[in-house]
Amino acid sequence: MSAGASRANWQGQRGAPTRLILLRHGQTALSVDRRYSGRGNPELTELGSQQAAAAAKRLGTWTIDAVVSSPLERAQSTARAVAVEHGLPVILSEGIIETDFGDWEGLTFAEAAERDPQLHREWLGNTEIAPPSGESFYAVEQRVVAAREEIVDTHPGQTVLVVSHVTPIKTLLRDAMRVGPELLYHLHLDLASLSIVEYFPDGGSVVRCVNDTAHLG
Repeated sequence: MSAGASRANWQGQRGAPTRLILLRHGQTALSVDRRYSGRGNPELTELGSQQAAAAAKRLGTWTIDAVVSSPLERAQSTARAVAVEHGLPVILSEGIIETDFGDWEGLTFAEAAERDPQLHREWLGNTEIAPPSGESFYAVEQRVVAAREEIVDTHPGQTVLVVSHVTPIKTLLRDAMRVGPELLYHLHLDLASLSIVEYFPDGGSVVRCVNDTAHLG
């Protein structure tokens, strides 16, 4: 290990971290109307494709060693735009797919609250409660953290672009910051935004930036 790699940073972590660049997918028809969009598979809108291209242009000069994407088309399309710039394949990971919103898929917040008022209220404050026929945020956390561990183990000391959705990205930020579920309900992430987290060999982690949209003008 080089002297530079062994020198501790200001938080005490040592060694070269695995850097995850977290990119949320571009706009879809469901995101235009702010509808729950989980396992449904809408394509990017024209604006969404432009957002993906803008992200790809910005990331074109960054060092990226691998591109990992949710298997849903909106994420894959966004990932492909960046991967082409770097001559990299897109690796699919089921672990970073969006939450399964079950019977709330395609509904707005107000429509879901009207359909299941008590359950919706409880869901907003308890990560172990799932939408009807859907998936709880606790279940999302378990699979996202497992996927993160696999990515970090597979790419030690490298920079990996992770293209995913709002809940998995929030979960990764929460995981890196070691904070409670409140982050899920109070952090806003824009479409095609960038966030960066780093995981160190000694188990430490830091968040470098959140919701960067400078490339979107």
